[in-house]
Amino acid sequence: MHIGTYTFLPPDLSILQNNNKMSEERGGFGRGRGERGRGRGRGDRGRGRGRGRGREGGRDENVWVPVTKLGRLVKEGKIGSIEEIFLFSIPVKEAEIIDYFLKDKLQDEVMKIMPVQKQSSAGQRTRFKAFVAVGDAAGHIGLGVKCSSEVATAIRGAILAAKLNIAPVRRGYWGRKASAPHTVPTKVTGKCGSVRVRLIPAPRGTGLVSSPAGKRLLSMAGIEDCYTSTRGHTRTMGNFIKALFYALRNTYGYLEPDLWKENVLTAAPFQEHTDFLSKKQIK
Repeated sequence: MHIGTYTFLPPDLSILQNNNKMSEERGGFGRGRGERGRGRGRGDRGRGRGRGRGREGGRDENVWVPVTKLGRLVKEGKIGSIEEIFLFSIPVKEAEIIDYFLKDKLQDEVMKIMPVQKQSSAGQRTRFKAFVAVGDAAGHIGLGVKCSSEVATAIRGAILAAKLNIAPVRRGYWGRKASAPHTVPTKVTGKCGSVRVRLIPAPRGTGLVSSPAGKRLLSMAGIEDCYTSTRGHTRTMGNFIKALFYALRNTYGYLEPDLWKENVLTAAPFQEHTDFLSKKQIK
């Protein structure tokens, strides 16, 4: 159609479709990069003004991805029991390692929650300190301490610290060696601050002769019969349960005649599985 000297042509649909496609890739008519959601437009993964990067392939958050060599060996089944870790004195840096071996047996109990204050220019700042003990009543005990502004956060942190601080407890007999071990093998002592706690072997059937907090800690360690002797300011609950934990941990510090026989040590797990650890971990 001609109007004067001007010529009107019908619109080219292919050009309009290409323009629409380019605008969609840029994130609509908004400003910014729509592909990563950094602008105002809504891209494939972003929404609004935030830097939305979306979820990575629907990964399950509860799946444990180990970050240490020991964790990789445990998850692959290269280490059969937690005793192998204690045998070679390998430090445990992941709480999931303890859960892998003792999750069904492990019990946790809050021993004490106390407020602590700090004087600042704005006034007093109050936080909560939690003492939590974990044990399986079969020769493993751990104690964790955590301070936080909220009680629930302090308890969760103390449970995590207790799992990383778990230690083996050696049990023995009083008198005749019959049936299962029931008491501490020797007299052991632990100390923290002014508190001194001494554990003394007791005959079978005696029970736990201790304070309520001491009974709970000893039963979680798997001790059935034991005398206790304390000195110092035992009303300070934190120092008392710490001293008792140190005493239980010292049960493996005495070389008795039962342990004099020679044991052939095998290669350490890191040395035995060098080829596996040299491979790059696929996350």
